[in-house]
Amino acid sequence: MANTLKNSFAQQTNLIDPQSIPSRVKVDQKRIINCRADVNQLMPIKYQWAWQNYIDSCANHWMPTEVPMARDIEVWKAKDLLTEDERHIIMRNLGFFATAESLVANNIVLAVYKHVTNPECRQYLLRQAFEEAIHTHTFHYVVESLGLDEGEIFNMYHEIPSVNKKDAFVLEHTKALNDEKFDTSTDEKSQQFLENLISFYVIMEGIFFYSGFAMMLSFKRRNLMVGVAEQFEYIMRDESKHMGFGVDLINQLKIENPHLWTRELQERLVQNIRLAVELESEYARDCLPNGMLGMKSELFEQYVRYIADRRCERIGLPRLFGDENPFPWMSEVVDLRKEKNFFETRVTEYQTGGALSWE
Repeated sequence: MANTLKNSFAQQTNLIDPQSIPSRVKVDQKRIINCRADVNQLMPIKYQWAWQNYIDSCANHWMPTEVPMARDIEVWKAKDLLTEDERHIIMRNLGFFATAESLVANNIVLAVYKHVTNPECRQYLLRQAFEEAIHTHTFHYVVESLGLDEGEIFNMYHEIPSVNKKDAFVLEHTKALNDEKFDTSTDEKSQQFLENLISFYVIMEGIFFYSGFAMMLSFKRRNLMVGVAEQFEYIMRDESKHMGFGVDLINQLKIENPHLWTRELQERLVQNIRLAVELESEYARDCLPNGMLGMKSELFEQYVRYIADRRCERIGLPRLFGDENPFPWMSEVVDLRKEKNFFETRVTEYQTGGALSWE
């Protein structure tokens, strides 16, 4: 009975019996998936990029409750500071992100972590899962601060078609990993894992989040809903790091398993990315049916196509659209270090060590 339980646990966690390992782990034995070295041994570290991502993220800690919301509450409750269209944009984005972050966290904890057999990558995944929890906490904090209907916000992924379609797309393209019988023991399943990673990191975190980021940060540029926008800014920087780690993970998996990167897979990925861009464009049109101070939904659709091309290039796919960036200020926001006077707000620089570079 004990051996049965031990074997079952090993299968579920991609571990092997430590007693069966003939010698200490050597760095060249480590692999992203299907590694037969002991995953409990962090050192020697093989993938320095994974460990550096973990260190950078730890230095970049923040909490939503550090961000003052008093001014946002005043603006939200005032009758003449926000138009109905602007309120619609804010509500839609709160509704999408409130549950999207939980979907991401669940996929990390219940699926990706299980099949990645490298300890330094797992170390980062644990940190990423915690950051996703912080992001979900953020929307609880915003809803509570503004006195919003929590049922309306947290059920949009069921009730609003443009939100539901994006979440359904990601769930459809990552559901195989959640099957308790799924493993990466064959080339076919390893390729499926690679495809799922791309749907998760490149599409969900790399495309589906970014029109919403641009919408919400545009309020800060007008000195409106600054607290909410600041929290979106912090989330965007976290997600930029998540997506960067995901791209490194995907590319390393391709290096170690070049036979998985077939023409057929690339064609499927291109189709998936094109569909994702259509879904995000539909979402932008739903959020901005009448535009906002000259910012029309067409500009956000162009931004999504521009972002999609950048994501494609980073994983070795061709550019699909050729659009220019209509929001160059977004790059400035991502690159800007967060510096605040401690006596002006509770947030100082939330990066507590080392300079970060953002994609």
